[in-house]
Amino acid sequence: MKFDSKIVLISGGTRGIGKATAVEFAKEGATLALIYRSDNASANNTLALLNGSGHRAYQCDISDAHAVKTTIEQIHKDYGQIDVLVNNAAVHKYHPIDKSTYNEWQAEWQKTINVNVIGTSNLTYCTAQKMMERKSGKIIFISSRGAFRGEPEMPAYGASKAAINAMAQSLAQKLAAYNIHIGVVAPGFVETDLTKEVLEGENGKAIKSQSPMNRVAKPEEVAHAILFFADPKSIWSTGAILDLNGASYLRT
Repeated sequence: MKFDSKIVLISGGTRGIGKATAVEFAKEGATLALIYRSDNASANNTLALLNGSGHRAYQCDISDAHAVKTTIEQIHKDYGQIDVLVNNAAVHKYHPIDKSTYNEWQAEWQKTINVNVIGTSNLTYCTAQKMMERKSGKIIFISSRGAFRGEPEMPAYGASKAAINAMAQSLAQKLAAYNIHIGVVAPGFVETDLTKEVLEGENGKAIKSQSPMNRVAKPEEVAHAILFFADPKSIWSTGAILDLNGASYLRT
């Protein structure tokens, strides 16, 4: 899979899955535009890892609709186009219904939906406008197995990822006429710096045992699936949701 001369935009692109995906795209010749919320150090560190030149990082809170619009306009000004959008940015926090106050419950639902659903939809809208003009583009959404099996300790996250699936499949039908193709990757637990503490804690063994391979995914494995959907040869998979959970949750 080669992406020479392609401009790839990744939200949440400087840590975890986003970082691993940026590294893999850069190895295959792509130029990366990475959106991050606030961690300047991680942004600089990720840029330093990327093969090639011309990569840039843009600070943007995607829950801010105006910030999304101005950031996408700036990226188009800098690069002239966006060929691939990877909607990776998301938030999640534990808020079990039996242990949360009413105020905590409302706050977590509001924040999660604002970022994971509305922020992602705004980023997709702004990026898709130029893609429709050019009649070319790839948009990949990062979902979760939680969209299917549920997330009892953080239900807003599970609900937001179910919404992502519906959004992506709706757009796959609408945007095909513009030669824009959609892919969805639905990982289970992934080993990142954000999950390290959990995996090394008292629940780590149980989490790993959910898969018959007795481990969780590596970020690079998720990145490989993202690059598959971005490949021009994968257009017939538009609208597909790829489960990537090591057989920890199987559905039909």
